[in-house]
Amino acid sequence: MQKQYELTIGKLKRTLPIIPITDTAAIASFVLLGDAELTRYAAKELAKRINIPFDYLVTLESKGIPLAQELSLITHHPRYFVLRKSVKAYMRNPIAIGMRSITTDYHQKLVLDGCDAEELRGKRVIIVDDVISTGGSLASAEHLLTKVGANVVQRCSILAEGPAANRDDCVFLNTLPIFAVKNA
Repeated sequence: MQKQYELTIGKLKRTLPIIPITDTAAIASFVLLGDAELTRYAAKELAKRINIPFDYLVTLESKGIPLAQELSLITHHPRYFVLRKSVKAYMRNPIAIGMRSITTDYHQKLVLDGCDAEELRGKRVIIVDDVISTGGSLASAEHLLTKVGANVVQRCSILAEGPAANRDDCVFLNTLPIFAVKNA
């Protein structure tokens, strides 16, 4: 199995390590956190592809946060919302649902503060994430947002991984393969 994957997003290139996630599959580990140049570039490119009116951006903790921040500024939307992975002491009437992700071995939660839920009710939202792979996190986010009365009008990510590259309900900038692990 190769050890690195060369990713190109527009004019930017990154070398990603390939990390096994199961006995049979590996992914190119894309970590947006800390990469301000790529975050800004991706947000500008995604903003060009958002072709529908919306009220708010919503992202998932944590790797989608810098992208949502940049995209919010570029699209002149002064506020965005973050679906957290646990209930926080400051939350009032939190709303939670379960979810699974390709990059974690355990069951996770998505949590929305009740005050944020009130703000999102009846609003048009775009879900923003760094990578969409199985679509599990995206589906959970959409379920939670629909549950509180928000209207998801678009989904966007920097990358679509594996079969997600065939999705037609998500705007993305490039694809990432899933690699087969060969047992020795």
